[in-house]
Amino acid sequence: MSSKKWNAGKLLGLSGGFWEIATLHAAVRLDLFTVIGDESLDASEIANRLKADVRSQTMLLNALVAMRLLEKENERYRNTDASTALLCKNAPGYLGYMISHHYHLVKSWHQLDQAVLTGQQVRDSAGTADDDQRESFLMGMFNTAMGNAPKLTAQLKLTGKKRLLDLGGGPGTYAIHFCKNNPELKACVFDRPTTRPFAEKIIKQFDMSSRVSFQDGDFLKDNIQGRYDVVWLSHILHGEGPQNCRNIIDKTVAALEPGGVILIHDFILNSTMDGPLFPALFSLNMLLGTEDGQAYSEKQFTDMLQEAGVKQIERFPYQGPNDSGVLMGTI
Repeated sequence: MSSKKWNAGKLLGLSGGFWEIATLHAAVRLDLFTVIGDESLDASEIANRLKADVRSQTMLLNALVAMRLLEKENERYRNTDASTALLCKNAPGYLGYMISHHYHLVKSWHQLDQAVLTGQQVRDSAGTADDDQRESFLMGMFNTAMGNAPKLTAQLKLTGKKRLLDLGGGPGTYAIHFCKNNPELKACVFDRPTTRPFAEKIIKQFDMSSRVSFQDGDFLKDNIQGRYDVVWLSHILHGEGPQNCRNIIDKTVAALEPGGVILIHDFILNSTMDGPLFPALFSLNMLLGTEDGQAYSEKQFTDMLQEAGVKQIERFPYQGPNDSGVLMGTI
């Protein structure tokens, strides 16, 4: 049970907290941090580069200083260490695409009351979004995975495994890093045809074209081609209802060789479904954007795996950002 005690100030602070969120979103959408780069500029110089109104630009800059995302000295503005590392587009740790993805979600979150009343989604899925939204989603997923995949795939030893299926793997970030950490391993990324160009670009960028392939398909409707030693299901089950989750797990288990391993990576709720906080809120995000998706508990996933004939199910000792975890089992 949370020890947080609410009072009027905290509730009003939470309610108005979207002002800060909107300020960050605006700065990222304008690419303001990249425009400043490693320089120290006054408001008129920044406004000129952005073709923005100087008065309104100054208000935004001062708010970002108050948020400690910029520094100000003698009416000149410069990036902080954090904004240089995380909010400048040329930085390896750039988070702007995921922040833009969050920006695209805001409208639907403002309709949460209607979604709760009707039980119906209020936005299109990422797969059917326009180009700007799709880029933000795919690049956001890629950048987030790039922060997690090297460490996680190094911990998950796949010694002796030859073939890995990355179901719904998007750009193939995890498949690439599993192969980097396991020299004998080859991988197949199974995802929608619209994802292929981006995935092949990333696979080529990592010089993995000979070891990581791409298979077009819809994992709800299409059969999986080939046989595998490992199946990796990362952040795809939360987009589906319980029956579709069971079908996906059944389908992937059927594609595994005897002794094969299935790995589920997702935001995992506790047994009472009321925590941790991020997975609980993420369930609402799935309500807004999917037909019947949700976050699941470890027990729910375990029950689904057992129904599919998976044995030796255990929680891998890993806790990612926003309480993501990994369940593993063998057949």
